[in-house]
Amino acid sequence: MNSPLLKIKGLKKSFRAPDGTVHAIVDVGEFSLDAQTQVGLAGESGSGKTTFLNLIAGILKPDAGQIFLDGSDMAALTESKRDRLRATKIGYIFQTFNLLQGYTCLENVMLGMSFGAGSDRAFAEALLKRVGLGDRLHHRPRQLSTGQQQRAAVARALANKPKLVLADEPTGNLDHKNARDALTLIREACKETGAALLLVSHDREVLGQFENVNDFHKMNQSIAKEVEA
Repeated sequence: MNSPLLKIKGLKKSFRAPDGTVHAIVDVGEFSLDAQTQVGLAGESGSGKTTFLNLIAGILKPDAGQIFLDGSDMAALTESKRDRLRATKIGYIFQTFNLLQGYTCLENVMLGMSFGAGSDRAFAEALLKRVGLGDRLHHRPRQLSTGQQQRAAVARALANKPKLVLADEPTGNLDHKNARDALTLIREACKETGAALLLVSHDREVLGQFENVNDFHKMNQSIAKEVEA
């Protein structure tokens, strides 16, 4: 039997408040995700699910626990090695898109590639055409609609042919139609490239599109807990 693409054990993360108290944000005993599967993760704002994704991506280092991604323990790596693993194995779709405003759509995608195997202009153009931006290659983010910016962010997330795509409330800034279209695009693009998808949202309509949905409130034992420093 093949091992899961992502396997988490005993994951913990806390933050210290200005008054000195320590707030436990993430306390997840176990979680796993198989390759090429798509899972929704339900949770309200402030529940810790963004922190959970940032731990998986190696943006944050956990206080304790293991994060096995494609056989490597992200939590045990140095910062530079976490960055390298993220660049080659993970695509991240942020709620606020995080596109670089001074660069075109094509440049944003190619810059994302530069942290991985290297820039591939033909593939970057093909990705942007796939997400419906073939006529917007040289437009900067401010020249795009909100929905078009989301499409550019999807193309950038897929630029290094990741094994795992993380999506943090990717429809949160879109109207109903664009949200529906963006979700369809994300799911289809991940399926076409063979990437697994872990998408977090508080939107029941978004989560209703997934056959497999986990409740982060039930996974995360730290919610509503506060530990005195």
